[in-house]
Amino acid sequence: MIQKLIKILQDIKEYFLSYFSTDLGIDLGTATTLVYVKGQGVVLCEPSVVAIEKGTNRVVAVGDEAKKMLGRTPGSIVAIRPMKDGVISDFEVTEAMLKYFIKKVHPRKFFIHPSVVIAIPSGITEVERRAVIDSAIHAGARDVFLIEEPKAAAIGVGLPVHEPGGNMIIDIGGGTTEFAVISLGGIVYAKSIRVAGDEMDTAVMEYLRKTYNLMIGERTSEEIKIRIGSGYPLEEELTMDVRGRDLIAGLPKTISITSVEIREALADTVQAIVDAAKSTLEHTPPELAADLIDRGIVMAGGGSLLRGIDKRIAEETGLPVHVAEDPNTAVVRGTGETVNMPARLRKRLMAQAKLDF
Repeated sequence: MIQKLIKILQDIKEYFLSYFSTDLGIDLGTATTLVYVKGQGVVLCEPSVVAIEKGTNRVVAVGDEAKKMLGRTPGSIVAIRPMKDGVISDFEVTEAMLKYFIKKVHPRKFFIHPSVVIAIPSGITEVERRAVIDSAIHAGARDVFLIEEPKAAAIGVGLPVHEPGGNMIIDIGGGTTEFAVISLGGIVYAKSIRVAGDEMDTAVMEYLRKTYNLMIGERTSEEIKIRIGSGYPLEEELTMDVRGRDLIAGLPKTISITSVEIREALADTVQAIVDAAKSTLEHTPPELAADLIDRGIVMAGGGSLLRGIDKRIAEETGLPVHVAEDPNTAVVRGTGETVNMPARLRKRLMAQAKLDF
C-alpha cells in the first residue's frame, strides 16, 4: 500500500515538473550538437566547439562563434572541441557547452530544470556514460536519459523498430560510425567504430600535405570533403581550388584538385565503414538478415551525405541502401520522439540518472 502511494506521488511530481519544464532531446555530437525541444522540434544546431581563455579557462564563445575562431585565435584564446570520437574528452568544457545550449533553448520556469534525453555511441564504456550524465546534470538537467545513437537514428528516420522484423541503420557522425540491427524495440547487434567524418577530414589534410606539401586547416578540409568528396566514381568528376600554406616556401599557395584525388584520400576511411557494415551483417541472425533483403539498409548522419557512399555499400553488401531524408537531424529527431514518450515508458527504454532539486 505504501509503495503504491509512493509511486502515485512520484507520478504526480513527474507530471508537475514536466508540465512546467521544457524537456529536451540532445544529439551531443563530436562535430555538431543538435537540440530538440518538446513541442517545438529541432531548435538548435551548432558546432561542438568552445573557445576558452588560456590560464583562466574562462569561456569566450560557444558553438557558431567559437567555430569561426578555429585556427584563427590569438595566443591567449584557444578554440577546442571537447568531444572526441563521440565521447567527452574534456569534462569541464563539455559541461560549459551543455550549460550554454540548455540555457539558450530552455527559459527557466520557476527554477524547474528540464528532463534531457541524450544520444550516445553504442560502444562507450560505463565510465564514459557516467561522464555524459554528470556533465548534463551539472549543466542544469533534472533527469538524464541515455539512448544509443543507432536506436535514436532508427526512430528518427521512421523505421518500424517495434515490429518483429529486421531493421539495419548506419549512422555516420563526426567521431563515430554506428551500425545496428534492431527488432522489437531493441538492438539485436550493434557495432561502433571510431572512424567517421573527422577521420575523413584528417585524411584529406594528410593527402594534401604529402602530395602537394600544402598545409590546410580543419575548416578547409571539411569544405573540400563536402564540395568534391566521394566514395564512389562520379558520372562527372569535380574540381576545386584550394588555398593553404606551402610547407617548403612557407608562403600562401593555391592548387587545383579533383574529386578523383579526394576519393583516393578517403579510400581507407570509406573501406573501414564498408567492412564494418559487412561485419554487422555477418553477425545478424538469419531470419533478420532475410528481412533486410527487402527492407535494405538505411543511412543517417552527416557522413551519409558523402557522394556515392550509399552506392559503394550497396555494391559491397548486395543490399538496397537508402539515405534518410535530412540525415543530419535523424538522431536528434529520435531523441525528440523519446522526449514525447510518457516518463514510465522512457525509463524502460533507456538508462537514467536522477537528481532532485
